[in-house]
Amino acid sequence: MSLFAFGPSRGPRWQIGLQAGLGIAIPIALMTVIGQPALGYSAASGAFTVLFASSSPVIERARVLPLIGGGLIVSAALGVVASHSPVLVGVGLVLVAIASSALMFGFRLGAPGPIFFILVFGLSATVMRTSPLHPLVYVAAIAAGCAFSYLVAIAPLAAPSVRAKRGHTLRELLRGLVWDADTRMLVLRVVVVTVLGVLLGMVLDPGRAYWIVGAGVAVIGVMTSRRVVLQRAVHRMTGTLVGAGVYALLALLQPAGLWLALLLGLLQFSIELIVVRHYALALTLITPLVLLLVGAATGTLGDMTVAAERVVDTLAGAALGALSAFIRPRPA
Repeated sequence: MSLFAFGPSRGPRWQIGLQAGLGIAIPIALMTVIGQPALGYSAASGAFTVLFASSSPVIERARVLPLIGGGLIVSAALGVVASHSPVLVGVGLVLVAIASSALMFGFRLGAPGPIFFILVFGLSATVMRTSPLHPLVYVAAIAAGCAFSYLVAIAPLAAPSVRAKRGHTLRELLRGLVWDADTRMLVLRVVVVTVLGVLLGMVLDPGRAYWIVGAGVAVIGVMTSRRVVLQRAVHRMTGTLVGAGVYALLALLQPAGLWLALLLGLLQFSIELIVVRHYALALTLITPLVLLLVGAATGTLGDMTVAAERVVDTLAGAALGALSAFIRPRPA
């Protein structure tokens, strides 16, 4: 995964890109039209549901994605409950990281791994500190976003030819937790990065801990290879630095309302087209997308101080993720 070369194509990605783009854009657009943009920004986090099991047949996604959506909703609810206490947020980050990594790696669910459960927890805790929404309304908006994204993901089942394919049953897809050496190593790395990231966040700013942890866990990915982890760290750092510049340019336009919905949808669509081929290039779009979404949800859109903090947090998290690659099992 060279910084200067694209990886091999893994087949067409436009369907996943379109689903992800619609999943984030339509809730924001709809809620903006009816005068409740805050609900739209919250529901847009449900678009993460679409990103899981992206290479699986639609019928299999229809069976797995409700579990993913349920996990995201639980993560959001826990973030809401912990939001009033930095200590609870830190403890919650560790617990969510342990549970989500054990389940994602143990059931061999593949990319994107536990990262979005951690981010939804941290984002929910952050948003609830300033959001005018009632906690139950916020969680309901997340749930509605997950449900909408699920419907978008299984929409191809409307075609008889797609619906006729049997696929594996849920029992066959989730045959039981595999707790082998690779699973243990990945979970250990996630736990170490999360604990160190939370401690570092307590020094810098407790509200930023989830960003540090998220960056570190994203670098770990779903493979134990030291080379791959170090390459992802380089891509993460480079892509985030460039992406912060892209965010600064987009923020000058002060996107809002339907324009913001369209912009976020286009960014998400483009990300899904290129993320499997060039991680750094995808991050030049992921960074402004997340900064725009979080900024809109917290009222800090266009604040370059926040953007600079996120760059520092990402660099710190990526460094922790890279260092975790040197955690190796003891020889027998």
